[in-house]
Amino acid sequence: MSTTQALSPFHLAFPVHSLKEARSFYGDILGCAEGRSSPEWIDFNFYGHQIVAHLAPEECQPTQTSEVDNEQVPVRHFGIVMDMSSWQTLADRLQAQGLDFIIAPTIRFKGQPGEQATMFLRDPSGNALEFKAFKDLSALFAK
Repeated sequence: MSTTQALSPFHLAFPVHSLKEARSFYGDILGCAEGRSSPEWIDFNFYGHQIVAHLAPEECQPTQTSEVDNEQVPVRHFGIVMDMSSWQTLADRLQAQGLDFIIAPTIRFKGQPGEQATMFLRDPSGNALEFKAFKDLSALFAK
């Protein structure tokens, strides 16, 4: 798929140990609008994509890490690629809230193809999220 084509929204389902905590984190902290819900799951609008927190405490397990640009990155994670201004605004807001980052807002691959701003954090159930941005979005798949 070319990056110039309109992207279809993705759907991602993930486990949480508490819907109340998921609602607080994704809704209140990240600002994701809530969609449909039941006593077992909640839909969220994650930057135009559908993510679904499913109540499944037994599935909430620590994840392994892999080294990326001298940082230990959680292997299992999801996130969004943002424009640089939106990324900086989010980074500032999350830092002001005192969130505990896995990897604090930083620039990865400085001076290399694919240079990007990135930050990682965990939701209350241990799911890792990455928020990243590029000065030039065409570098998203740079080699």
